[in-house]
Amino acid sequence: MKQNQSSFAAFIGLDKSDKKINVSLQRCGKSKIERSVIKGGAEALHVWVAALCARFPGERIALCLEQPAAGLIHALMGYDFIVLFPINPVTLARYREAFIPSRAKDDPTDADFLCELVALHREQLKAWQPDDVCTRKLRHLVEARRRSVNMRTRLSNQLKALLKGYFPQALELCAEDRTTPMACALLQKWPSLQQLKKARPETIRRFYYAQNARRGDAIEKRLALIAQALPLTNDPALIESSLITVQALTLGLRAVRTAIARYDREIARTFAQHPDASLFAALPGSGTAYSARLLAAFGSRRELFESAESMLNFSGIAPVLKRSGQATTIHRRYARPLFLHQSFIEYANESIRHSLWARAFYQKQKAAQKSHWVIIRALAYKWIRILFRCWQERIPYDEIRYLKSLQKSGSPLLQYLAQPTIQLA
Repeated sequence: MKQNQSSFAAFIGLDKSDKKINVSLQRCGKSKIERSVIKGGAEALHVWVAALCARFPGERIALCLEQPAAGLIHALMGYDFIVLFPINPVTLARYREAFIPSRAKDDPTDADFLCELVALHREQLKAWQPDDVCTRKLRHLVEARRRSVNMRTRLSNQLKALLKGYFPQALELCAEDRTTPMACALLQKWPSLQQLKKARPETIRRFYYAQNARRGDAIEKRLALIAQALPLTNDPALIESSLITVQALTLGLRAVRTAIARYDREIARTFAQHPDASLFAALPGSGTAYSARLLAAFGSRRELFESAESMLNFSGIAPVLKRSGQATTIHRRYARPLFLHQSFIEYANESIRHSLWARAFYQKQKAAQKSHWVIIRALAYKWIRILFRCWQERIPYDEIRYLKSLQKSGSPLLQYLAQPTIQLA
């Protein structure tokens, strides 16, 4: 429903930087923009909101800000009289370039543009409506877990590159997985080959036993490798600096591993408490990780997405159509919420190993010479349409029921099913 101008007493644009917040305020029916600056952190922000409430008692304020300002959004969401309109930074950038072709950027000017956007174009903007606490918590948890996994990958890659330069034998001694507790303990105890060769075989054997690595043949193979190994370099300048870096990286890997385990426990607990958990727990091959991510992607406010197409567009799974003259092109969508997009793509990729129809779909597309990721995006498209209906109707996904519908419609996927004798009756 469109909101007329009289529904808001004022329009505000906020542009946040590290040390201040630029404010542009325009009263309804007035053309003058009042500019101010909020300094002093959270306390100053809440004092400003209190003054705003006193100035416009019992009236609503439309406030526009950029989406990355998550701290501002969560700080202001508790005030009922403020209606938030978060926008994509790309939207602000394009709007700015329409009036400033030089692309010059200035925080007070950006606040003016944000104020203008919400005052003149709010019918095209979506007011922010928060999900329930459980959904918001789950969303923050799964996103934080993903950032920790990415951090673990970065630290592991740094450690691998460092070891290749002065202690390549460690890569084999760690069984190529530098993120395990055993690998980190080994490198903290003996961060160089020179130190490791000084240790007695029985000491090394006891170390592996303490790390629950008890396969005798594997231990003897590692002991033989240590005995025969020659240092890649004996340059103390490189080795001594590398020892410090290796121990720092392994400490970081241990901390990140512990954090991921804590995230997993909290995600499982929060997911189990969510009223929509059963809708996503039944998905083939989803596990807690994918089930929680997909639930967080859809959220709890069903009115936010009018159709499956709106979710397909928002997630970036739906392709983009471009027409110019006689030319028509279709390409994948580049502007999208990255983590949400990854959740659908990664689950679609995983579902091939667990869902009969998803595997059949993949085989059919492969037979048509489609590339792997083109097929996965198309499969994610189908999954979103299925999940959207389950989510809207509050009906858990049922693989057998879906296979029956394929059989009833005579779908060409039936000839690609890996188990054609499955009992559908």
